[in-house]
Amino acid sequence: MSRLVLVRHGQSQWNLENRFTGWVDVDLTEKGKEEARAAGVKLAGMTFDRAFVSGLRRAADTLTLILEEIGQNECPVTADPALNERMYGELQGLNKDETIARFGADQVHQWRRSYDIPPPGGESLKDTAARVLPYFRSTIEPLLRAGQNLLVVAHGNSLRALIMELEQLTPEQILQFELPTATPRIYLLNQDLGIESAQTI
Repeated sequence: MSRLVLVRHGQSQWNLENRFTGWVDVDLTEKGKEEARAAGVKLAGMTFDRAFVSGLRRAADTLTLILEEIGQNECPVTADPALNERMYGELQGLNKDETIARFGADQVHQWRRSYDIPPPGGESLKDTAARVLPYFRSTIEPLLRAGQNLLVVAHGNSLRALIMELEQLTPEQILQFELPTATPRIYLLNQDLGIESAQTI
């Protein structure tokens, strides 16, 4: 049996400002730091063999605060841009309300909520999954099969791609799934990576 914990980063400055963030490397807000520490409190008592994180500092800072809170600063950490947030292309940095005013609510909804239609110059969720899942299968999955307990701190869309795979959700189902900031989702997995239990705490 292995444990896999997925955590989306805490609130970032651009989350607060209602901007499309994507691959832009923005900091956590003070609230985001508090959220990360609170996630650590929720995970108290768990031990992790290894942690994985995206290449963006809002995720890295969230992970650092979680590990500090649970007293596992020495946990080995692997960072990889394969776990980065969905790249929003020309929308990056734009306020979401202003983007709706510019392109129309239907178009923006399609970019944000369709599975395979990307924004201009960016990635769809399908594109995001196409880089996240090979990394998961080659790097993370073998450790889970070996019984290790792992922590992954990344982003709303990169984690949704993983959740879609783990829970065998359809494109329609995953588009309805929301993972709040700094809210751990915990899986207990058998050796075949079948889910014994899943809960968000």
